[in-house]
Amino acid sequence: MLLKLVKKMSVFPIINGIILLLLSMLCILPIMHIIAISFSSSIAVETGKVGFIPYDFTLSAYEFIAQRIEFWRAMYVTIQRVIIGGGISMLLTVLTAYPLSKEDSYLKGRNIFAWVFFITMLVGGGLIPWYMLIKQLNLMDTLWALVLPGAVQVFNIVILLNFFRQLPKALEEAAVIDGASHFIILFKIYIPSAMPALATLTLFTLVGHWNSWFDGLILMNFPEKYPLQTYLQTMIIAKDFSLMTGYNVQSMGEISSKTVQAAQIFLGALPVMLFYPFLQKYFVKGIVLGSVKG
Repeated sequence: MLLKLVKKMSVFPIINGIILLLLSMLCILPIMHIIAISFSSSIAVETGKVGFIPYDFTLSAYEFIAQRIEFWRAMYVTIQRVIIGGGISMLLTVLTAYPLSKEDSYLKGRNIFAWVFFITMLVGGGLIPWYMLIKQLNLMDTLWALVLPGAVQVFNIVILLNFFRQLPKALEEAAVIDGASHFIILFKIYIPSAMPALATLTLFTLVGHWNSWFDGLILMNFPEKYPLQTYLQTMIIAKDFSLMTGYNVQSMGEISSKTVQAAQIFLGALPVMLFYPFLQKYFVKGIVLGSVKG
């Protein structure tokens, strides 16, 4: 019986490793294929010779993109959205999670406020009221239309307040005895102690802003105000070539549209791919520690 148990235990890591390897390949291989297409010639792409390694290496697609002001303008809008939207969202998340992390005896009505936030995760007004509200507030065609509606992420608040509740109360009590205010306690004790959770939520928030495209499509009436993902969706999925100048349309005959699309997809995903490794070590720890308590 003991021998069988040992054999099962030795087989499990191997099977687990194989499964994880296959799942990793499912994520990596499509990216490698897109990169290979972006660096291949148009003839190689159209004839189906490109797999996971560039064939007939060329930088024509990237040279073409470098001359497109529409792409870089959309990139600039997205960078603004990520910086401003991410900063506002994290600030509001911290300021909301801190008081909600207290007991009901310490903050009167805490449970009521918590339920008000939690209900918004279950019930929403719908797309049309959301659109009408933004329009009535005169936020259409502005950066604030992309930033303010989703500034308060209740899911992030729940994770952070649960993380705050696990911190030793002795730290806060000692600070109170020394005369520290709530803002000092929050920014000097809670935030430094909650860096794993904050790093994880920052990653969620920034990636969410970077990858969002639908709100830009319905809230922006002018293509020059599109964020990057909306621009890519319009060019690659909807194939709306009205965003291209006459020079660009003429140049499309010299290169493959597939190579240009692949290059734009790669450039659009590259910042997140470069940014993620710096926060990855906090990812699992922040999620686990922030979701233990209710």
